[in-house]
Amino acid sequence: MIGTYFLFFFLLGFLNTFLPSLDLEKYQQTELFNLMDESPLAFILMAVIIAPILEESMFRTLIKPSFTEIYIFICAVLAFIGLGFIPQEAHSLLKYGLVILSAIIIFLFLQSLTPSRFLRVFRIILYRNYRLIWLLTAALFGLVHIWNYVEGWQFDLILFLLIFPRIIAGYFFGKIKVENGNLIWPIAMHAMNNGIVVFFLLPKIL
Repeated sequence: MIGTYFLFFFLLGFLNTFLPSLDLEKYQQTELFNLMDESPLAFILMAVIIAPILEESMFRTLIKPSFTEIYIFICAVLAFIGLGFIPQEAHSLLKYGLVILSAIIIFLFLQSLTPSRFLRVFRIILYRNYRLIWLLTAALFGLVHIWNYVEGWQFDLILFLLIFPRIIAGYFFGKIKVENGNLIWPIAMHAMNNGIVVFFLLPKIL
């Protein structure tokens, strides 16, 4: 994955040489940088713990899933929707803590149920089409990161170049899930990926 990153940024620099008008500074992750300035601890927890758990629960659970992982996916989607109803000014740790606690309660309820026939068929379909799910979720994982840069929905070449490393990451997070069959591995890989970025940001954070 890291090797693919280096190749991508090498090609990006090559492209920028021939297209100097390509303004890669056009979009900034303003909200994340504001969080980093206002609450470094919240930023670190969000990047290294909360985001890997929540995002992998949404994007990697349906790749060759167990019933438990399907329940985790449902809870993660509900948690993501729930975040939209919490005021922006709410404290980040309180906001995510409340959402995660609610998701855990829903998960425990779903876990107590016997899987329905529909759920069994759905799981078989996901298993048979795991390669398509793997690639599709990698692309979606990249696309949702557009909201790190802009509000609402817009898309152009610069945004595509900014999110493409996330698509690369999504591919490899899916690969490690396929090869190991356990959600803990993409979560750990995602946390390591974000942790490396946080490590290089530490001088600015501190």
